[in-house]
Amino acid sequence: MTDSKLKQRLVRHSPSRGVGSPDVWGIYEPDTGSIQYICADPVTRMAALIDVAWNFDPKNYRFSTGSMDQVLDLVRAEGLTVQWVLDTHPHADHVMASAHLAERTGAPNAIGEKVPEIAAIWAEIYNLPGVFEPKRDFAHLFAEGETFRIGDLEARVMLSPGHTLGSVTYVCGDAAFVHDTLMQPDVGTSRADFPGGNTAQLWDSIQAILALPPDTRLFVGHDYGTDSRDEPMWEATVARHKAENPHVKDGTRREDWIKRRDDRDATLPLPDRILAALQVNLRGGRLPRAEDDGRVYLKLPVNRF
Repeated sequence: MTDSKLKQRLVRHSPSRGVGSPDVWGIYEPDTGSIQYICADPVTRMAALIDVAWNFDPKNYRFSTGSMDQVLDLVRAEGLTVQWVLDTHPHADHVMASAHLAERTGAPNAIGEKVPEIAAIWAEIYNLPGVFEPKRDFAHLFAEGETFRIGDLEARVMLSPGHTLGSVTYVCGDAAFVHDTLMQPDVGTSRADFPGGNTAQLWDSIQAILALPPDTRLFVGHDYGTDSRDEPMWEATVARHKAENPHVKDGTRREDWIKRRDDRDATLPLPDRILAALQVNLRGGRLPRAEDDGRVYLKLPVNRF
């Protein structure tokens, strides 16, 4: 079996710590280094699916459902009922499974309320006016500070702009799903150079996350390993980030981090899936309508980036 297939099977359970604390499963998606999550109330067995991927092969422009199938198999194995299908932002490096999961589970799909602003930016980039309608394609758009329930657990929404202007963090008990803000403590932080991104805003978002209680479990959106660590990791506490994260540990100056982040971002290429992924993600994970030949087509801007 290849290393990729081994990692595809990688699932870790972060158990509830007691009353008010959710069970969390992280499911690694090796092609993009993405982490998909199940957040569940251990009492009622109600669950939210967070940032699940619809697999996309950029070499052959083909889609497959292996990752979402794996997540739903785990839901069934654990006796869970899906109450929410959540995404933290319109992803640039993978295609969201949102619409498919909503159809397969009957649960509403949701994302942050600023996604229409992101859609407006990308509608101009693609020259597709009026095509993206997040209010149509998501059942709910969460506002900053809004609360909702996963079973008997209360969850709340933090607006966390910077990576995108509309990214949100979901906080449920002692678990926070912090997407593309922080990386693992031995890596640092995420990029902020996509259209609508902002380095200073990302710093402020990270500081708000690090102001959560020290024992809060932070679940990041991606991990690619390091020179000294091949195994992907995705969970660490606020306290550990503040003590060890080389980008934002205690004592880091805001202006130093902004320069470091901007200098690093200037060297990064576009993710290989971004121009395909955003056309689908800004439709809630739906493909464009088939054309008169029965086939679906995506539009790619040339010489734009």
